[in-house]
Amino acid sequence: QVQVVESGGGSVQPGESLKLSCAASGSISSISAMGWYRQAPGMQRDVVATISSVGNTDYHDSVKGRFAISRDNVKNTIYLQMNNLRPEDTAVYYCAVTEGAGPMRGQIWWGQGTQVTVSS
Repeated sequence: QVQVVESGGGSVQPGESLKLSCAASGSISSISAMGWYRQAPGMQRDVVATISSVGNTDYHDSVKGRFAISRDNVKNTIYLQMNNLRPEDTAVYYCAVTEGAGPMRGQIWWGQGTQVTVSS
């Protein structure tokens, strides 16, 4: 079994910053892509940022220049530094981890989500 645990959510005012963390553990042979997704009430889950095993990153247009994703392959952990937060960033943020090899290659494991609320 694979465990994916997010942390770092909270409530902030517009313009402030938060840093999310996501750690993967358990029976996972290797990890390829990891990423952050978010889902606002009544909306579908959308990608925020992804990072490959070699550090290639991709961002949703709405967060470019404000958010930064990073990765520690030793710790199987990714981070999302969120700066200049806006009310429209309010959502539950989910971490996704993709198996990179073995019989479970391509399997995506999800965390339970962490709430981010941006409000004045």
